[in-house]
Amino acid sequence: MTRRVLQLVIGLVLYGVGDGLMITAGLGVDPWTVFAQGLAQRTGIGVGWITNIVGLLVLLLWIPLRQKPGIGTLLNVLLVGTAIQATVTVLPPAHGLLMQILLLIGGVLAVALASGLYIGAHFGPGPRDGLMTGMNSRLGWPIWVSRLTVELTVLAVGWLLGGTVGVGTVVFALGIGPLVHIAMPLLDTRRTGRGGGGVPEGRTLPPEDAGLVRRLTRRAGVVSYDDERARGDLRAARDRRDW
Repeated sequence: MTRRVLQLVIGLVLYGVGDGLMITAGLGVDPWTVFAQGLAQRTGIGVGWITNIVGLLVLLLWIPLRQKPGIGTLLNVLLVGTAIQATVTVLPPAHGLLMQILLLIGGVLAVALASGLYIGAHFGPGPRDGLMTGMNSRLGWPIWVSRLTVELTVLAVGWLLGGTVGVGTVVFALGIGPLVHIAMPLLDTRRTGRGGGGVPEGRTLPPEDAGLVRRLTRRAGVVSYDDERARGDLRAARDRRDW
């Protein structure tokens, strides 16, 4: 438990630092940060504090979607924006294209590593991720449709408000998925090891779609999926078939 909590906190703080690096680079940021930047310019409130406020407002949208936050969800609202604000306050403006590129790459890598850390701690999704899964469960939309709809909306609104959209936005969109895909299995606290480790004591594979579960397990090289993880993989597989 101690390791999981520590991993969660480090991941959320590192996520904010990565976002702060991308903001400082000035080459474009992810859609939600574009939205936060736009609101910050209009209100005069720091972009990090706006990120916390937006996270709280998004969390309120969980109520009609009947989503239940975990401790990770609540800490996400508190820590990510605070770390963003600290980073952009401490770092001087980037001078020169090389420095901007280095900050952008460092920010994307930090966000990917941070995502693997806090997701792998298994303390609940972030408020924005929970919004996507809630739309999936309540509205029946595939995850990719929910995410695309929401992120394009906040990106457009943020850009109209003055947020930074640029090459960094494209780099983030193209790079974050593959990088998180690499980071997540390495940092998953529920994995018991590599090369055929057994199912953790007290854990059983779900009977539904057992063949698919076994294939997913063998593909990962381990047998460490509990019921919740296996069902999540099944949902993801079904979403991919919806594409």
